[in-house]
Amino acid sequence: MRDVPLILIVDDQPDNRSILDARLSAEGYETAQAADGIEALAMARSKLPDLILLDVMMPYMDGFEVCQRIIADETISFIPVVLVTARADKQDIVKGLEAGASDYLTKPFSHPELIARVRSMLRIKALHDRVEHQKGELAEWNRALEAKVDEQVRKIERTNRLRRFLPSSVADKILAGDDAGLLASQRGNVSVLFADLRNFTSFSEKADPSCVISLLNAYHSFSGPLIEHHEGTLERFLGDGILVLFNAPLPCDSPVEKALDLAKDLQRGFQEAIAPFVPDGERVGLGIGIAFGGATLGCIGYERRYDYAAIGSVSNIASRLSDMALDGQTLISEDAINTGQFNDRVAFFSTMKLKGFDLPTRVHELSVSM
Repeated sequence: MRDVPLILIVDDQPDNRSILDARLSAEGYETAQAADGIEALAMARSKLPDLILLDVMMPYMDGFEVCQRIIADETISFIPVVLVTARADKQDIVKGLEAGASDYLTKPFSHPELIARVRSMLRIKALHDRVEHQKGELAEWNRALEAKVDEQVRKIERTNRLRRFLPSSVADKILAGDDAGLLASQRGNVSVLFADLRNFTSFSEKADPSCVISLLNAYHSFSGPLIEHHEGTLERFLGDGILVLFNAPLPCDSPVEKALDLAKDLQRGFQEAIAPFVPDGERVGLGIGIAFGGATLGCIGYERRYDYAAIGSVSNIASRLSDMALDGQTLISEDAINTGQFNDRVAFFSTMKLKGFDLPTRVHELSVSM
């Protein structure tokens, strides 16, 4: 409601309008005047007064019909109406109230009675306006809350997408804005673990398709938590193989040692994880290769799908070592061994020529007992 309420006076008699105007103006109210019902409706819609004092007996349209039209119009139905008439017939009073009037004032009336009715109706109007204002605030709060919830949902979706190929710690840093170019293209030294299944091709050709998929899902469900636990980054699944990076994109201490620890846990728990899906008389094994060296690091893919990748010979060496590893065996490159003291964990295995590489290389084996 306005600081100074506006009251619309509707009466076909100019003298009556003048008397009401004088009394209301003396109390500090603003007034507007209409000479008939048609003009009253037009002014109510244009000025939106805080109260309407409405004569009943008027030409063209009486006060009852004006009330009915006000109530039917949502843009002005909230404005309180006091019918002002010389008729005190109870039927007219009931008719007026049923038409939508808020109160009834019978002529002649005293100044105190008029002002008391006006103040009462203005209190109701002020209460209505306060409720409407609070409704608006509540609607705005709801919109803000919905926007915040939508933002949180989008953030969760982004987090889930990132965590499909990054450790939770990396995803959290990126979402928090602390990535400092973690996923930017760069050169760096990484430890690469490549794990591949033995005898899986033969098994998959004979086994039921649902059993094949179930075994792979069990293998990946078993491997995934171990990869995160040892701070590795799952670069990608390769059907029956997995490629894991250490020291990229998130730097870590002793990346080779972490790769050895992961290999040990993979070999120890692999058979138990897939046992429910391997028929009696069959065996599916696991061979692992670990290498260390420089690589080009960064995201590759296209707009709807990206993977974090390590491009270079180090990934190829890990893959070749995995290919050559027997069931339950983990083979390690010379470069990986040279990064630390692993004499109590590894043993020299053989000097081997890896496919795609010209020179033979010394290959070591992770001790089964470790």
